[in-house]
This record gives sequence, structure tokens and C-alpha cells, in this order.
Amino acid sequence: MKRFDVVTLFPEMFSALTESGVTGRGGDRGIYDLVCWNPREFANDPRRTVDDRPYGGGAGMILMADPLAKAIDAGEKRQKGSGVRTSKTVYLSPQGRVLTQRLVEELSSLDGLVLLSGRYEGVDDRVIESRVDHEISIGDYVLSGGELAAMVLLDSIIRLLPGVVNHTDSVVDESHSSGTLEYPQYTRPEVFEGRRVPDVLLSGHHAQIKQWRSVQAQARTRLRRPDLLKNNKSDS
Repeated sequence: MKRFDVVTLFPEMFSALTESGVTGRGGDRGIYDLVCWNPREFANDPRRTVDDRPYGGGAGMILMADPLAKAIDAGEKRQKGSGVRTSKTVYLSPQGRVLTQRLVEELSSLDGLVLLSGRYEGVDDRVIESRVDHEISIGDYVLSGGELAAMVLLDSIIRLLPGVVNHTDSVVDESHSSGTLEYPQYTRPEVFEGRRVPDVLLSGHHAQIKQWRSVQAQARTRLRRPDLLKNNKSDS
């Protein structure tokens, strides 16, 4: 079983992941478990304060080091107590390494992950220095907090776990899994608003269908994401 621990001020948000779709089924099947740790539970004052003004001035508030560090430590302790041997702590940050399918596959090989979801103007940098192994970004834009980014990362990992997706071929054939975008897909009816499904897909000739899909995937990638083809050449 994979172990995921998430440090977040809004643990209720993660019910969208654990109670819906294939990720919900994966949890129900015992393929992974997810525990959220609210830094407010580790605050030192009656008001459960977790943020303060930044030293040196500036707009907004910064999440304080002590509650975050204690929440991360709690997640790491739970994982070690559950027998997790390989785990990393990830901070979801717009300054991090951009998430790719290759990175998803790399992280999915670990026994566990501890994810830190930031809020406000960020977190005290000493937490990153002392607790975080990787900073990961889901794109070059800014969100209100790291929860959505954490769910994107978790979704992309969970669906790769054996037994989560019923048809494993659907995972292998998807965009980015093979280094190209996915080929066009069609279902009934055969004609929609005058547009027909390509004849080859109705032929029943599996070799020709496979070749057609490969050609279409390459063409679509060349048109929409030529950078992927360049990256594949440079990796070879």
C-alpha cells in the first residue's frame, strides 16, 4: 500500500480526490491511504496561529516554520511506523521543477510521499531547507494555495498504481506516457453532424489500426507540441 501524508490548512478539499472516480476506488480497494495534517493542530497558542508577517516587510502573510515542521514530522513518523522504506517530502511551489509524466513515474516508484501545501505568500524558507526533498510546480502560474497542485500530483500518481485503473492499456496509451500526444479517439455513432469515424477504425484490422494511431499521434504531436519530439530525440 502506498502512503500519502498531506500538510494542509484545508484537509476537507482532499475529499474530492479520495471519494471520487478512479482515485476514490483506489482508496476503497486499499491500494493507497491518505492522511491530512493541519498545521493548526501543532500551533503553540490558543488561537492556533500558523502565519505571521514577513521579516523585512512586504505584502501578505507567511506560514510559520514551527507548526509546518511538526506537521511534516508527524507525517514522516506515521510513514515510518507503517513500514514505508522509501519516501520523499515535496513542497508544491511555483518555483519548483515542472511536473511531467516522467517525474510522475519516478515518484510513483516510492513507497510514500509527504506533501506540503503552501498558502498565503509562501512558507518560511527554513522549512524548505530542513524538511523538503523536492519542490514541484504544476505550471507557470500562481494558485491560491498548494492543495489543488497536490491533488493534481496525487491523481497522476494514484492512477498509475496497479489495480486502480481497470484497463492498464488506457494508462500506457495516453498522452505523454509514450512521449507523444494521444491519437484521436471516437465512439458511436459512426456519423456525427456529417463527420464520419475514420474507416480504418471500423475495419477490424488491428495492425492497420495500430499503424494509423501511431501516425496520428506523431502528426498531432508535431502540430501541437513539437517540443515533445525534440525532447525525445535529445533523450535518446
